[in-house]
This record gives sequence, structure tokens and C-alpha cells, in this order.
Amino acid sequence: MQTITNRADGIRRLKKTLSNQRQLLIMSVPIILYVILFSYVPLWGWTMAFQNFKPAKTFFNQEWVGLRWFTFLFSDKVFLQTVRNTLAMSFINTTLGFVTAIGFALLLNEVRHTFLKRSIQTISYLPHFLSWVIVTGLVSTMLSVEDGAINNILVALHVIKEPILWLSEPKYFWGVIGGTYVWKEIGWNTIIYLAAISGIDPTYYEAAEIDGCNRYQKMLHITLTSIKPTIIILLIMSVGHILDAGFEMQYLLRNGLVQDVSDTIDIYVLLFGLQRSNFSLATAAGLFKNVVNIALIFMANWIAKRAGEERLI
Repeated sequence: MQTITNRADGIRRLKKTLSNQRQLLIMSVPIILYVILFSYVPLWGWTMAFQNFKPAKTFFNQEWVGLRWFTFLFSDKVFLQTVRNTLAMSFINTTLGFVTAIGFALLLNEVRHTFLKRSIQTISYLPHFLSWVIVTGLVSTMLSVEDGAINNILVALHVIKEPILWLSEPKYFWGVIGGTYVWKEIGWNTIIYLAAISGIDPTYYEAAEIDGCNRYQKMLHITLTSIKPTIIILLIMSVGHILDAGFEMQYLLRNGLVQDVSDTIDIYVLLFGLQRSNFSLATAAGLFKNVVNIALIFMANWIAKRAGEERLI
């Protein structure tokens, strides 16, 4: 009897809550429909990974081939090469992105002149709003052999004897990708760390100053320690995108000379899905990437939980 009463009370409270928040629920309907339409309905297309998909046939007339395309992927040297490239460039971008963003946020927080601080911050995140087409065009111009500023500066400083073909040498390509990513995103990635730093209690710094800590010690033991939960959360989210090394930057900077180190999984999907019309193989490659990303984010979350750190779930 008591259980029935508690259940009835719970239902009444739920109805009251829904009634009080009906405006919010009504406003959320378009967002829910948007998510369902563009995030969940397209998941039906994953069935192509298990078919020998032909656009001219209906869904019920497609030939089901099971895991044939996945077997092909893991025996295809080109695909395994793209996986290697994706992991390498993603690791470089993630590592450089985290280190530079955190370091820049710590240094920017130490700037006491408000106008100078805001000016530096604004200038640093402006490249984020440039499209990759513009960014890669600037990079190509800066790294060109004839009039490239980078080559001219290095030759003038006697660092190199002659201009380097930066975009034609495979050994330089991943470094160019990492440097370009840092230049474009360092300011934008810093914003969330500065927001976390602004929430630190100022009394911590006052107490540390009374104890004789210098600015470096306060930065290391107070600022960095206080934003540690934010760093952990962002790191977990980044692990979930470990196979998303990018598409536009690599595709626009690639050429025949660096193709072996420039192609990512997304470029592989484009080449087979659109240019060669093998939609099933392209879908299988994309499905593999998504499944691995989901597994990695749950694994990173579990490791953070075991270590007693902040986590997503």
C-alpha cells in the first residue's frame, strides 16, 4: 500500500514539474526534432556497411554481405596506412593543442594590463574564424620555395642553406599540419581554460603570497591545480575524437608527393564513397572510425573514474 502511495506521489510531482516547465519543454521540441532528424535518422545508412549497396536498387533488394567490407578494410594496406596517418596526426594535434593552449592560458593570466591582455587574446583567436581554404592558402604561400616568408627568414638567419620544399617532403608534412593547427586554434582553445582560471578563489593567491610564493609557484600549485578537472574533461573528450584528425587541412595541402602520409580515414571515405562509388566500403570505414571513437571515450572515462579524477559520466 505504501509503495502505491509513493508511486502516486511521484507521478503527481512529475506532472507538477512538467506543468511548471512547459514553456521550456515547448522550446526544446525543435531541438529534439533536429537531433532526431539529423543525428539518429541517418544512422539507418550504416546498414550499407553490411550490403553490396547499389543505388539503383531498393533497400529490400540489396545484397547482404555481412562483414565482407570490414574484412577487406583490415587487409587493405591503403586503409591501414590511412589509420596510421590519422592516429599520428591526431596525436600530434591533440598533444600540441593541449600543451600550447594550457601554457598560453597560464601566461595570459599573468598579464596584468587589461587592455594588452584582451588585445593578445583577441588576436590569438581570430584565426579560428578563418576557413581552412584561406588558412591552407596562407600556409602554402608562407612555405613556398620562391617567395615563402619561412624559407626567406631561415635562409637569412643561416638556419638552412637553401629553401626547403616543405609541402613536398613527407617527413615535414605532419609537422606542418601540427603547426598549422596550433596557429589556427590556440586562441580558441585557450578560452575555456581562461574561464576556468577566472573561477579560482582569489584568496588562494593571497594566502600563497603571504607564504612567500612567487608568481611561478602560484601558477604551478594554484592555477594549474585548480583547472586540472577542466583539463581532464577536455582530454577525455579529445580521446573520443582520436580518429578525427581532420579532413580539410590534409585534403587541401596534400599532393602526389606526400599522399602516403597525408591521407586520413575521412579522405579514404571520400575517395571510395564519392569518386569510386563504393558506398558500402566507405560506410564501413566511417562506421569503424565511429565505433572506435565511442569505445575510446568510454575507456578514457573509465580510466579517469578509476584514478579518482573528473569524468563525463
